[in-house]
Amino acid sequence: MTITSALVLLSVYWFIILFIVLPINVTTQNDKKDIIEGTAPSSPVNPNLKHKFSITTIVSIILWIPTCLVINLFY
Repeated sequence: MTITSALVLLSVYWFIILFIVLPINVTTQNDKKDIIEGTAPSSPVNPNLKHKFSITTIVSIILWIPTCLVINLFY
């Protein structure tokens, strides 16, 4: 496996896990009954993106390392 394909695999894992993690533990403006005029009621109050990005990075690396090892050892 080349470095480029390893980085592509990591980015694929990262984005898939990001889309899994984003809707977890979201509180919307409609849930709080505090809708700001001009925004959608489904907008998150506090999306916690920094925390979700760090979780996404950790989980994707945990999945990526064994995948790279299997590919390098058996193919």
